[in-house]
Amino acid sequence: MKEILGDSVLILGYGREGKSTHRYVLEHYPKKRIGIADQQKVEPIANLPAELHIGKDYLESVCHYDVIIRSPGVSSRLPKLQECLELGKKVTTATNIFFSECPGMIIGVTGTKGKSTTSSLTANILKEKYCDVRLVGNIGQPALDYLPGSNSRTIFVAELSSFQLEDIHYSPHIAIILAIVPEHFDRYRNFSQYVKAKGQILNHQTTKDIVIFNPSHKIVNELVLNGLAKKYRFSLKPKKDANCYLNKEDIFIQKEGKKPLFVLDRSEIPLLGEGNIENTLAAILVGAILNIPLSKIRKAIAEFESLEHRLEFVGEYHGIKFYNDSLATIPEATIHALKAIGNDVETLIAGGYDRGLDFSKLGEFLGKRRLRSLILFPPTGKRIWEALCNAAPKEPRPQKYDVSSMKEAVDIAYQTTSPGKICLLSPASASFGLFRDYQQRGDLFKKYIEEFVKQS
Repeated sequence: MKEILGDSVLILGYGREGKSTHRYVLEHYPKKRIGIADQQKVEPIANLPAELHIGKDYLESVCHYDVIIRSPGVSSRLPKLQECLELGKKVTTATNIFFSECPGMIIGVTGTKGKSTTSSLTANILKEKYCDVRLVGNIGQPALDYLPGSNSRTIFVAELSSFQLEDIHYSPHIAIILAIVPEHFDRYRNFSQYVKAKGQILNHQTTKDIVIFNPSHKIVNELVLNGLAKKYRFSLKPKKDANCYLNKEDIFIQKEGKKPLFVLDRSEIPLLGEGNIENTLAAILVGAILNIPLSKIRKAIAEFESLEHRLEFVGEYHGIKFYNDSLATIPEATIHALKAIGNDVETLIAGGYDRGLDFSKLGEFLGKRRLRSLILFPPTGKRIWEALCNAAPKEPRPQKYDVSSMKEAVDIAYQTTSPGKICLLSPASASFGLFRDYQQRGDLFKKYIEEFVKQS
């Protein structure tokens, strides 16, 4: 399917992926008229030619173009895009263009959390055998930038968000679906709509394709059940139909009609938490399917380093261990982080942008923990505290500190956390408002930790 037809192309949304799309279209379709539409003030990269539609009226000229390339930050349900479709215009995405032009194998990874870790670990494992493995997608590496020089032997590992999957016309050769829990209620009307977007990754798979999943996640299992692709299952405990599973402390691969093969001990995985065990099991399955020796899989896992802002150990200062889990933008991720790090967490820094998520389970979990300090950012800090108070109406409760800056949060953490204990940044909320994104939030956390040491 050709994604770019007609004489004119509009790039709708000019962030990182929009800029990548601009470069790609100019290189491959130099004669087409190109437009850029964005609500924010933007400048075309390196003065590349384009007609600009900027500001509050940025959508007015959308239907004047033959092809509209939607960036992930723009909803596929935007009324103006529906109007374009009714007029016979082509509405597509950089992800669709990538799939349509890619000459090699695509391994697509989606789910609510764990996508980046699973994608990166999978790529590391594949590099043990294959010469040309490219990690692309939502991980911050626009896929179109990595197409040049690829061929039928190239393997792409693509992290795919729900925003990229909403209107996908293709499916990867191998799809990995991790756990799906509520998120992005600022984008989707309800959880079902979010799940549907995630499930799009399977819609165009055939009997020649593969899906990797954990059937204990009911929502994922329901998405996968009626698909045509060959199913590979992983599990946190031994199961008859599991192709890769954890048995006490050992991980095994189970190939059809053969005895289970030991892969590695759980202690050899340099990642914290049960969620990361699942991520590892999924990556192991890809390696096994693509015939990578188990010794090579074990080596790639042992050498893997945790990604930044994901249960990242910052260091030990004044006897306090600091962990940066800024990517924890949902309550479930914070619960996972607290379980993974253990009972030595004395200070939790949480709260942020309100996307309408339910904090009741987090409140119940915090009510059972012996936290000393709970440092909270607005506006969800108030909701997290209310959830805790509802779950644990009687004392003792942690001391609450309301803050409006990361410096203030870190200063309080140093003052209230005992030597030998842990301070964890795991916000359970998005970063918008006080911070540009989760990366800036995590970077400031690390910056002020080190600055405090220098000043003291």
